[in-house]
Parts: sequence; C-alpha cells; structure tokens
Amino acid sequence: MIKIGIFASLSILLLVFTLSRPHRHRFYRFIAFESLLALIILNVDSWFHDPFSPMHIVSWILLTASLLLAIHGFRLLRIAGSPKGDIEDTTRLITTGAYQYIRHPLYCSLLLLGVGVFLKRPTLLDSSLLIILLISVYATAKVEERDNIIKFGHEYQAYMEKTRMFIPFLF
Repeated sequence: MIKIGIFASLSILLLVFTLSRPHRHRFYRFIAFESLLALIILNVDSWFHDPFSPMHIVSWILLTASLLLAIHGFRLLRIAGSPKGDIEDTTRLITTGAYQYIRHPLYCSLLLLGVGVFLKRPTLLDSSLLIILLISVYATAKVEERDNIIKFGHEYQAYMEKTRMFIPFLF
C-alpha cells in the first residue's frame, strides 16, 4: 500500500512538472519516466537481496554508468550549451564529451538506469515496463531531433551523420 501511495504521489509531481514544460516531446518523456518509476518501485525490495550475484553486479555497473553519464551530460548542457533559461534550451550545439559519440547521453543514461533496475529482479511485468521505457525514450529522442534540425539546421544534420543516438558506433 505504501508503494502505491509513493508511486501515485511521484506520478502526480511528474505530471505537474511535465505539463509545465513547453517541449513537444514531453508526453513521450513522461511515459518513459513513469515506466522507470514503476520499475524502481516494483524492484525496490530486491535491490540489496544477494547484491554480489553476477546479475546484480552488472546491474550496479549499469546504475553507476547511468549516474556518471547523467552528471556529465547535464554539466555539458550547462557549460557548453549556453542555455537560455531552461537547461534544455541550449543556444549552441554540443559536440564535445559524450556528445561527440552519441546525440542523447541523457536519454542513454535513462536507458542504462532502466536496464540496471530491470536486472535487479527481471519479471514479465518488468520486461513490459522496460520495453515501454525503450520505446518512449526512442520516440522522445526522435521528436527532439526534429526540433534540433529546425533549431540548428544543417549543422545538426551533419552532426547526426557523424554520431549515433544512444550507443557509440552502433546505434
């Protein structure tokens, strides 16, 4: 019962935050965050159960990588992106650091987080939530890329040809 209350409360906060944002990709990102929140709450009891099993070790590695990539990505947005107002409203295209290899380090971070949480206790329900997360993050990135083409023009299109979406040199 407590988990349901926490999920509902955090979902309401997430919805209010999402609706306050003007971005076209906000619906897809809301679905991504909701599925991630559900994964976390469903698996919270198993996070420290047998923490040194091979699957949990891989999970911890992915969770750590997710945190480090998020910190790095936000730092680059703030410093190299010269945002006006909202950190997402960059005025310059960022092509350094992780952005040199992938166009969406922050979404990659969400994917790493989702897979890391999923590995804590993989179930059929968790698999479904992970698929929803993957699809919604991909949809979010596609909408954001269309916006970036409008915003940065040919420079962004050339950048897209040199980089991958989420996984360096692969995808």
